[in-house]
Amino acid sequence: MSCYISLRNPQLPGIVGLLNYRPETARPLCELAETLLRRDEGLTPLEREWIASYVSYLNNCHFCHTSHGAATCAHAHESVDMIDEIEKGPASTQISPKMKALLVIAGQVQKGGKCVTEAAIQQARAAGATDLEIHDTVLIAAAFCMYNRYVDGLHTWAPADREAYVEEGRQMAFEGYLRHF
Repeated sequence: MSCYISLRNPQLPGIVGLLNYRPETARPLCELAETLLRRDEGLTPLEREWIASYVSYLNNCHFCHTSHGAATCAHAHESVDMIDEIEKGPASTQISPKMKALLVIAGQVQKGGKCVTEAAIQQARAAGATDLEIHDTVLIAAAFCMYNRYVDGLHTWAPADREAYVEEGRQMAFEGYLRHF
């Protein structure tokens, strides 16, 4: 089944086709992604992408999960097979206790803002998370709920094979989200 609306370029997958369709909303959405995912203050860009990919996985948004998973892999200089670790969430053995605690918070945000518990916040603090890192985790998780609903709400297409995301992931990781502007 194809996208619910007629895109200018139906060959462009996921959010890329939607950004091309509506350039006036594309720029602020890309600026938000640039701000949330490419900062190296508190959380690293790899950790930021991991959170985005994990929340997208929880939301069952294949395009966002896999493209941001590929960006995480690019930051880690790993193959896209590492996406399996992202899907494990806090149970992953490749992340720090702090990231495990932050992913618990991200998962709570994905369920709903009021699902975030004080206990999860305290656990993240006990694992070394700063207020800035907790803030950014909640904001990334909330933003990716929006991005996921945008992509899937219009029924965009996405390649099934993870390998198809390698180059896009590399570009997102190292060239950023404003490269089209």
